[in-house]
Amino acid sequence: MNALITVWAKELTDLFRDRRTMMVSLLMGPLLMPALILGIGKLASDRVTTQLEKPLEVPVIGATNAPNLVAWLEGQNIVVKPAPVDADEAIRSQREDVILRIGEKFGEQWRGSMPATVEILHDSSREDAQIPVERLRNLLANYDRGVGALRLVARGISPTVSRPLRISDRDLATPEARRGQALAFLPYLLILTSFLGGAYLVIDSTAGERERNSLEPLLATPAKRAVIMSGKILAACTFGLISLVLTLAMFKLSFQFAPSLGIKLDVSFWALARILLVLLPIVLIGTCLLTLIAAGAKSVKEAQSYMSVLMLVPMLPTIILMVNPVKNQLWMMTVPFLAQNQMILKLVRSETISGAEWGAYLLAGFGAGVVLWWLASRRYLDERLAISA
Repeated sequence: MNALITVWAKELTDLFRDRRTMMVSLLMGPLLMPALILGIGKLASDRVTTQLEKPLEVPVIGATNAPNLVAWLEGQNIVVKPAPVDADEAIRSQREDVILRIGEKFGEQWRGSMPATVEILHDSSREDAQIPVERLRNLLANYDRGVGALRLVARGISPTVSRPLRISDRDLATPEARRGQALAFLPYLLILTSFLGGAYLVIDSTAGERERNSLEPLLATPAKRAVIMSGKILAACTFGLISLVLTLAMFKLSFQFAPSLGIKLDVSFWALARILLVLLPIVLIGTCLLTLIAAGAKSVKEAQSYMSVLMLVPMLPTIILMVNPVKNQLWMMTVPFLAQNQMILKLVRSETISGAEWGAYLLAGFGAGVVLWWLASRRYLDERLAISA
């Protein structure tokens, strides 16, 4: 234990001596991520508010074919614009978000009580055009239902005759669940912070010391190599845990201002404590995995080259769930990164996590960390580890 604590204190002391690196490592994540979330929330809130409330400018092709429809649209906060020469090109070049085309036979079809043709031109791949398109589509649907009901009344028929079913929606999603849907990216940010929180210390204390020729004297001491490696892992876990706690503290502070942006989240100490418990195994997994990889690198540059690949690992569960959403099952709590993603989403949605899920998650998470720790300890027994580049 004395050797373990000595190595742990030595690594942290060396790190805290480099004040600039320490400040960047500790403050960049905690300050950047909440600012990123609030910034995204502000942009999304402004976009939705602006596009829903401001007058919607819609170029109309064949406006003279349906003067009553055009006049009704103008009374619904729609500004009718002259149609462009090439409507398709205007949509493709993003000069216009949506264009309404009224058919030449609209008047004839209308007077004959036939379905009159109107066409909405838009690009479904453009997310910024979704709100204008939906606004126009909903207005046309309201006009369609209103005129249809008046036609039935004029013929002495109740409008309800044409509606044999009255379909109502009962949304059982809680406000917390809707918040979880809006904050689906939050697990990835927290997992990435936990996974790479001690990356700098791991690389510097392994590949860095190997490059500086200071690892060989350390391995030559009477202390067991597994103890030396464990002290380095413990120091990196400590640093990663400090970074994670600061990040959660900044989340708590930043979400105090989030309700004004339409973002609400439970940031009580009990909620943050459970999120911290969820992220503890990933701190251990990330540190041990980075130690195992960095021990095989002969220089800091080589060790850092693996970071771009490792940063993609926490993204895989988020990408898979976006493409192929699945229901929560107990086996998911045993898969690293996927388990953290599901657990954090459950906490954000204020859903109950059963004792079996907690048990499977913690057992599998810390079990994977222990396996990686054992592999790293075996790597430290290699005599080639003391050989510099």
